[in-house]
Formats: sequence, C-alpha cells, structure tokens
Amino acid sequence: MSLKNPAALDFLQSRRSRPAKTLVAPAPNREQLLPLLTAAARSPDHGKLEPWRFVVLEIGALQRLADLTENRAAAMGKNAEEIAKARSQFDMGLLAVAVIEVQKPSEKIPAIEQTYSAGAVCLALLNAALAAGWGANWLSGWQAHDREFCKKGLGLAENERVAGFIHIATESVSPPERPRPDVSALTQWVSE
Repeated sequence: MSLKNPAALDFLQSRRSRPAKTLVAPAPNREQLLPLLTAAARSPDHGKLEPWRFVVLEIGALQRLADLTENRAAAMGKNAEEIAKARSQFDMGLLAVAVIEVQKPSEKIPAIEQTYSAGAVCLALLNAALAAGWGANWLSGWQAHDREFCKKGLGLAENERVAGFIHIATESVSPPERPRPDVSALTQWVSE
C-alpha cells in the first residue's frame, strides 16, 4: 500500500491556476525550472515513448513570438482587437514552457494516448509550478494550432504540435475561487 500524502491531496483539491496577466517578475531561473520539468516528465506515458518535449521560452523568445503572432494574425485577416489579444500572451510573459506533443510511430500505442500523455505533462508542469510556490497558467490560443506559427516560431516538425504554453512567474494577486464542477452529478457508480 502506498503511503498517504494528505498535504498533496489537499493541494490538488484546492489548486488554482493564476491568470497569466497577473504574473510578475521574477520568473524561475534554469536551476529553479529544472525540478519542475523533472516532475512533469513523470507523467503517465504508455509504452515509455516520451511523446512530448519542452521548449523553454525566455523573454527574447516571447517577444519574437509576439511579433510573429501579430504578423500571422494580420495575414489571417484578424482585426486589431484580435491581434492585440493574441499577441498579449507573449508580450506579457516572462517565461513560458511550450509543451510539444511529439507523435511517435507505434503499433501498440495509439496516437490519442500520446496526446493524452502530452496533456498530462502540461497539467503536471502547471501543478509542479504551483506546488513550488510560483504562479502558473496553461494557455494555448490559435497560435498553438497554426502550422505556420508553430513551424516558424518553434521549429516544429510535421509530427509535432503544441499541447500548451505553461506560463510561470511570481503571483502578484491571489485569484478568487470560482465555481467548481458538481462531482456527484458527473459520477456514475457501476457495481455489476
């Protein structure tokens, strides 16, 4: 039987993402970020394929991605308000980790399970950052799904896509609690 960890359970039952726009300096340095990435890499991974990787985006890279966002949005015909909103994710960032899903050929592991593993890595990284005392938020946006943005901005191959951008820095304000799902309404018990 595994050892109980009531502090971890309490954390998971009360965890709350911090809006990226409320994150301020400092952001974790490389030494502080490495344990968080190590924790995230312990996510479920059927077949031990490691169907994900990390791209750590520091301020210079975030500014480059903000400019690319503006250029791509304009080429796509988005209006000024849409451009400003999309660009702000990278303009306001101090540090973000792009979790990249890497689809790997496998006769045993379906592609969807590799996608789930990449999503699990995003949540594990988010929770590791929060547990370590940082503010963190998992964002995506249309850029994460735009092949040209992903190729030019992140150098992604055809078998790769962005699972999420995990922004990590210092929490400036504590967000209010928000309504949570009614677990009893979402749970079906089957005994036979």
